[in-house]
Amino acid sequence: MLKTKQTQYLPYIGIPVIVAALLILRAGRADSFAMLLCVLSVIFGYAAAISDIKTKRIPNNLIYAMLAVWVIVMIPKLFFETGIAVALLKVSALGMAAGGGLFLLAYLISRKGLGGGDVKFMAAAGLYLGFDGILPAMLIGTVIAALTGLALIALKKINRKDTIPLAPFLFVGILLTVLFR
Repeated sequence: MLKTKQTQYLPYIGIPVIVAALLILRAGRADSFAMLLCVLSVIFGYAAAISDIKTKRIPNNLIYAMLAVWVIVMIPKLFFETGIAVALLKVSALGMAAGGGLFLLAYLISRKGLGGGDVKFMAAAGLYLGFDGILPAMLIGTVIAALTGLALIALKKINRKDTIPLAPFLFVGILLTVLFR
């Protein structure tokens, strides 16, 4: 099937739908800045999932965009609500260290069974979710990925040496964490 410019962007139509649902479901439960961080984490998670499904890669440009957008969003917060921003910076730094550190450890232990893009993605996602959000997102995403992998092996759709993209499962973990915390 030929890819046209119109069809190559078709999967990204899901972004506004997910964001609208998120805004409706979380209405009144979070301040506007926390909601902005949640929406951005979902948008970037969705983009990472789509990329990982298509290419089995999470591009560095997506990680750079995540980091740049987080900095751009934080700058006004630092100027106008310095005390809150400093506390948020601490939680975000812990989230980045936890997300990136735990996935880096898994990357090294698994002898690159986990992709480097997954490590960088979870580190960047930790900035948005903070320490209290990144841990459940990682747990949910990896458990769902493991169960899916085991089911695919049992159904003989893949063998033990095959890989499956992890970012879609991490996206589900991020989405569920954002919705239910």
